[in-house]
Amino acid sequence: MVLEHYRCPLHRYTFSVRPIRQWLEAQCEGRVLNLFAGPTLLQVDEVRNDLDVDMPADYHLDAAAFLESWNGEPFGTILLDPPYALRKSMELYKGIICSPFRRIKDAIPGCLKPGGLVITFGYHSVVMGRSRFFRLEKVALFSHGGAIHDTIASVERLIK
Repeated sequence: MVLEHYRCPLHRYTFSVRPIRQWLEAQCEGRVLNLFAGPTLLQVDEVRNDLDVDMPADYHLDAAAFLESWNGEPFGTILLDPPYALRKSMELYKGIICSPFRRIKDAIPGCLKPGGLVITFGYHSVVMGRSRFFRLEKVALFSHGGAIHDTIASVERLIK
């Protein structure tokens, strides 16, 4: 497992921060599902979903509903960058609340190619876990300075 550390500013739209965006784009493999897309367009083959209809996205569905209804080709990479806490959702994202995260995680393997990646941003380093047949390959810490929580990105590979 690889651990990387970066210093960068904090922004409510994680991928708008250049060091985070560049790191993320370098990790992605194949066609990418950006499940909580926000406003930042990535330089990857990206399918974009965001519940907020004001965001530039291909779909505006609840994340779990999107995954459970997807009948297209499986993705090489799925990106998860939901609001990290209920308070964050209420204060920064118009109070939009996504479906329970466990339901989202349980639906992901059905939309991912064998050997595909899930890249998750948040306050935790293991998200998908061994019980869903994922192996943690890389963790990146993005330090924002002072008393601000680090952003933790985990890269997990489907091994089944």
